Amino acid sequence: MPISRTVSFRPMWPAGADPGRLRAALLAGFLGFTLMLAANGPTTALDATVRTPVPEKGFRSGRDALRSGVRDYNAGDKQGAVRALEYAADQGQTLALWKLGRMYASGDGVPQDDLKAFEYFTRIADDTTDDAPDTPNSGVLASAFNALGTYFLEGIKGTYVRPNPERAYEMFNYAASYFGDPNAQYNLARLYLEGTGVEQDPRKAARWFNLAAEKGHRPAQALLGDLLVNGTGMPRQTVKGLTWLALARAGVQGSSDAWIVDLYDKAWASASEGDRADAMAQAQSLSTGSTRRRR
Repeated sequence: MPISRTVSFRPMWPAGADPGRLRAALLAGFLGFTLMLAANGPTTALDATVRTPVPEKGFRSGRDALRSGVRDYNAGDKQGAVRALEYAADQGQTLALWKLGRMYASGDGVPQDDLKAFEYFTRIADDTTDDAPDTPNSGVLASAFNALGTYFLEGIKGTYVRPNPERAYEMFNYAASYFGDPNAQYNLARLYLEGTGVEQDPRKAARWFNLAAEKGHRPAQALLGDLLVNGTGMPRQTVKGLTWLALARAGVQGSSDAWIVDLYDKAWASASEGDRADAMAQAQSLSTGSTRRRR
């Protein structure tokens, strides 16, 4: 999926949320993939010329350089990790491209540089048109498309990357539909809810929120619950809405989720005792079933 030079990476923050904390959570979301040793096939790369020259270090292959970069990173040698990962990235290692994108996006061992991050993610997008959604790399690929979507929303100040909500929609829609990524499904739902880059449609928003909510995505659970409780653009479903809000409330982690608590408290206070009891019973059943499936 070739990407034009009009993009951006800024997440859609829920109302009342702390963008700094949520950005950190988003950037950390796929750190487990740094232990994967995945390879992608040859494809057509985008123009991403801003790279640090990589000296030869005797790597036998791109995969060998990737292994070295992962080892250096985990050992705290970020400079050595970048050198090895850049070599691996130039050899077509998708995970190396992704990891470098995350490092530059968050300033992790390198100067923070959204444009470099964007260009690494773009190379992944341009190189993965034939990757199946169930490949070992699927989580990394979905993460890259989701990052590009967020960059498209606001652009990158002082660069050629301009705000392009329609392109953001395309990125989120691809990651949400093809890879089934819950973060992309949530971001796509927000676009439909707010009418950003697409015609406003609360029903479509609810459907995408529901897909992410069923995968345990707390913000999606909270906003889906709020839509159902208030009957926004659809018939009101109080018990079902309270159930999703209760599940989201149970998974709250720190002050960044304070907005979820606020939505829950407001809905709970206005609900009848019977609706609250039914919702708690359903939430308990769903939570228990989810735990059994994970086992």
